[in-house]
Amino acid sequence: MKMNVTKRTLSGVVATVLVAVGVLTTTGADATSATPPAPAAAASWPYPNADLANTRVATSSTISSTNVSELKEAWTFKLTGPAAAGVGTTFKNYTGSLAANPVVVNGVVYLQDLDSNVYALALATGKPKWVYEVNLPEKSGPGPNGVAVTNGTVYGATPTSVFALNAGTGHKIWVNNNLLNSGQGTFGIQPQVADGRVYLASQYGKGPGGGVLLALNASNGKLLWRFNTILNADQGVEAVGAGSGGAWETPLVGSDGSVTFGIGNPYQTPANAIAHPSKQLYTDSDVNLDATTGKLRWYYQGVPNDFKDYDMQTSPIAASIAGVPVVIGAGKMGYVYVMNAKSGTLIWKTPVGKHNGHDNDSLDALEHKGTIKAPLTISPGPLGGVLTNMALDGGTIYLATNDIASTYTSLTTPLPTKGASAHETAAGEVEALNLVTGKVEWDTKVADLPLGAVTVSNDLVFTTLSHGVLIALNRSTGAIVFRQQLPTTTNSPIAIAGNTVLVPAGGGGPELTKKDPVGPQLVAYRAR
Repeated sequence: MKMNVTKRTLSGVVATVLVAVGVLTTTGADATSATPPAPAAAASWPYPNADLANTRVATSSTISSTNVSELKEAWTFKLTGPAAAGVGTTFKNYTGSLAANPVVVNGVVYLQDLDSNVYALALATGKPKWVYEVNLPEKSGPGPNGVAVTNGTVYGATPTSVFALNAGTGHKIWVNNNLLNSGQGTFGIQPQVADGRVYLASQYGKGPGGGVLLALNASNGKLLWRFNTILNADQGVEAVGAGSGGAWETPLVGSDGSVTFGIGNPYQTPANAIAHPSKQLYTDSDVNLDATTGKLRWYYQGVPNDFKDYDMQTSPIAASIAGVPVVIGAGKMGYVYVMNAKSGTLIWKTPVGKHNGHDNDSLDALEHKGTIKAPLTISPGPLGGVLTNMALDGGTIYLATNDIASTYTSLTTPLPTKGASAHETAAGEVEALNLVTGKVEWDTKVADLPLGAVTVSNDLVFTTLSHGVLIALNRSTGAIVFRQQLPTTTNSPIAIAGNTVLVPAGGGGPELTKKDPVGPQLVAYRAR
């Protein structure tokens, strides 16, 4: 769907379009506040997942169990214009307007909505410094979209282009509209930038190579390398036409000169997986590439021959066990995997969340074992398992799972036809796993979907629940020690910078927002 770039007036502010697809400078704010306490000095969340290792540890945070109860709303920034309506897709009720992780650098919050617009807001007040207005909705499901900020430059994407902006003014530095060929899908990932390269990927690639992984020159946007995530496209997969492979979440840039992406599923029917089984490499895998050349170093495939829309999509995390570098991956199949960072050899894997005995259906079909018949109920379903990014700190992996079962009433459809909506059985868990052994240290049940990823802040773990609640858990016990009602639903990870928790409350489509007309917004909670 094409949309024209429009001139928009921010609430109470006359905005001036400086370029055709470009910057709105503002002197007022689309923010509301009530003389909030000042943000902590040196407060930052400089990368999509806090650091290049993707640990999601808020190292600048001053928030702990001793002062979490002091968190109060400091300001809100509400979306206006086309972006406020949300993006409607197959997963309409989960998409809304905000799904990206905010980034905080030098006292400025950078955020992208699902219409590809970028906002620069003052961390202290929420007042906009500039807006880069595009109004091009992402096309590949629930985003996440999002930006990376490095060396005074903001990097982001629309569905078909990648751009770089001046972080201080929002002025366009470069844009590349010629990165994706026909059949290679569209962009919807929050990129990562390191060592002069921008790393990102497409989603829903329908061509023979599926979605693609890319590296660009950060200074001019020129393509450095491209990696196809599908080796040999199966005819049955192509017939479905939904696309295969690609990556959804921010990749891991390793200290060893590598970059690791979590790869999506192949979108095939159970009938095709049974009649024409194949591994469908590199779907449902963590793929480790040479960061300079894009050449494959290793891969680990969690689910070969996947027909359940599982993905191994979470942002990989860098860690070490007894001095040995490892990579941690996970996905909607409801498993956490720890792999040797040099070889990809599996060290351990642990099931998390609810499972109903069908974990090996795809592998059994590949090996011509057993019989799969409809109706087939799977748990986790395609909206279950580890849907959002994990965290790592102090030898413990923290994660959230969605416990949602789904049923195939026919084996000829690529997605379950019953129970596919998360609202039928919306529940989940927040878990802690031992990094060395994979054993569960604690497991806390929640009566809603924990969609806010997990974020470590001193002795706490934060996440959000989809119908609009921010929670904090004790890192040692898993006990919920703090709850804060949000103004609307949420479908986005959070950021913590100093004494401020930033929560994108983006709604989730008409079904979730019809009883709460306040609209999508970024909310800042702050402790004194």
